[in-house]
Amino acid sequence: MTSERLSVVVTRRLPEAVEARLGELFDVRLREDDTPMSRSELASAMQDADVLVPTLTDTIDANLLARAGGKLKLIANYGAGFDHIDVASARQRGILVSNTPGVSADDTADMTLALMMAVTRRIPEGLALMKDGGFSGFNPTALLGTRIGGKRIGILGMGRVGQAVARRASAFGMQIHYHNRRRLREETETELGATYWESLDQMVARMDVLSVNCPHTPSTFHLINARRLKLMKPEAVVINTSRGEVIDENALTRMLKAGELAGAGLDVFEHGLDHGGEMNADLRALENVVLSPHMASATLEGRLEMGEKVIINIKTFDDGHRPPDQVVPSML
Repeated sequence: MTSERLSVVVTRRLPEAVEARLGELFDVRLREDDTPMSRSELASAMQDADVLVPTLTDTIDANLLARAGGKLKLIANYGAGFDHIDVASARQRGILVSNTPGVSADDTADMTLALMMAVTRRIPEGLALMKDGGFSGFNPTALLGTRIGGKRIGILGMGRVGQAVARRASAFGMQIHYHNRRRLREETETELGATYWESLDQMVARMDVLSVNCPHTPSTFHLINARRLKLMKPEAVVINTSRGEVIDENALTRMLKAGELAGAGLDVFEHGLDHGGEMNADLRALENVVLSPHMASATLEGRLEMGEKVIINIKTFDDGHRPPDQVVPSML
């Protein structure tokens, strides 16, 4: 690397402490408005920068990468998910990609349990009743929910987040089941009290709660499709804090409307605004659905830790070494 400071472009506003540290270390260009960059703005940034720091709202595909300047050598993503970046095309052009794994596992697991409780105990309905002044006194049959203690939770994706969900669900007295690309080691299964299902079909058919905690890759797109949703018990609940594309959202919406599933708690959406889509109006209108605006990782502590990882990835790269959180083909 040269003695000149790296040119770093950040596509979104980050916590002040993170921006200040980036400014101390690099020749950084920060985003003035807290809005996503347009495609032309991204292309311009990729022409001029040594390092781009994007977020999930920035779709960096092969066509955009083809317009990158020769200086661009690292895309240091601010976030764990990297399905918005064409990593294979970046590698072909000699551009490394890094992410921030592990930072938000506990935060995301907390949100998973929060959504599960909100759906099963009908908390938003009770909140709306109180806010609207409709509460007229205790009623033994009003807003009856269901217990989660003793129920089966099926965790799709048993990585850092999935295991954090398992520990929390176990504390609530739930039975832990999981499906994963690779089976966990026996000692980890024992520690989590988790039962492995090789067949995803067989697992979803027997669960009371399905928690989606796997990344979005070509192999997981619509992994929970209409056929698998049909296998689920009508009293089952679906929770997704991972990526919206893992679930066929249209099929899920149809089944929720028809009463073929009891409810859903969703923090991510296949047709959401993150990637320029429109929010599913039918989904928004359902009373048995709790929606949150992709906020599972939204804690101050988590955002600062993500920034620290971005800085370490860039600094390590600047020192001539491989970024510790480089995305490699085996992760795709």
